[in-house]
Amino acid sequence: MDSSSNATMPCGFLLQGFSEFPHLRPVLFLLLLAVHLATLGGNLLILVAVASVPSRPPMLLFLCQLSAIELCYTLVVVPRSLADLAAPGPGRGSPISFLGCAVQMQMFVALGGAECFLLATMAYDRYVAICHPLRYTAVVTPGLCTKLALACCLGGLAVSVGLTVAIFHLPFCGSRLLVHFFCDITALLDLACTRSYVDELPLLGACLVLLLLPSLLILSSYGAITAALRRLRSPGGRRKAASTCASHLAVTFLHYGCATFMYVRPKSSYSPRRDRTLALVYTNVTPLLYPLIYSLRNREITAAIRRVLGRGRQGQGLCGP
Repeated sequence: MDSSSNATMPCGFLLQGFSEFPHLRPVLFLLLLAVHLATLGGNLLILVAVASVPSRPPMLLFLCQLSAIELCYTLVVVPRSLADLAAPGPGRGSPISFLGCAVQMQMFVALGGAECFLLATMAYDRYVAICHPLRYTAVVTPGLCTKLALACCLGGLAVSVGLTVAIFHLPFCGSRLLVHFFCDITALLDLACTRSYVDELPLLGACLVLLLLPSLLILSSYGAITAALRRLRSPGGRRKAASTCASHLAVTFLHYGCATFMYVRPKSSYSPRRDRTLALVYTNVTPLLYPLIYSLRNREITAAIRRVLGRGRQGQGLCGP
């Protein structure tokens, strides 16, 4: 590493963000701010709506956890990105400490991993509800839901800690300039001095645990659901059962599709600027789509949101002249 780099960045990294596009930064700031506020509002609305339901079925509890994960997921990345975009001066980027970068990456992976496990849990919930409806309340109890929710969070946390320790033990060289707006795994691996495939094994192991294993559980659950739907003679019952799975399938395809495309590939295929653009989509756009998907496709969520909004309008009417 050259002496100038050591003098300017002795124990951290430089997040380039979008500093090479000074004229686009104001527009990008306003766009990301609008999307971020809409994401926060949508997920908070789902949390309030679920909290307002007196007796919450298991699927609503899982949706509540999913919205909480999405809230934290965006808060880990977006506020700092907005602050960097709003910072005056051209500059090469925004400095971030070694520890700060490690914590950001660990939290990002932990929340993404918890969501992977949670989507598999929700697929199991749909499997029991459709394939064993008479046993559903006896099998999917509130106690089981609590244990599964906790297991999802602990599983994501364990994998994220192991992956973060492995990556931050790698030697980093050059200017330590991350062509990214947050400490993403691919950007850090691209900056590592080594070029051995062994360095990619921790990421491969994390992908196996967070993507492959939950995917197998989801596929097996929906395989059984498909077989059960084929045995249904009532077209109305078949459509009703299928509609309960539509929103979950849409979110699953979005989450696993983005994660697989971004992380299940060799280091030689990394393209920092392209990966940065894709990350802008899956850290901002997809969390915005999740509340929209569930509010449009899930009747219980739709009814709960209408009750909350109705109470708000009634409260305004009582305060009016």
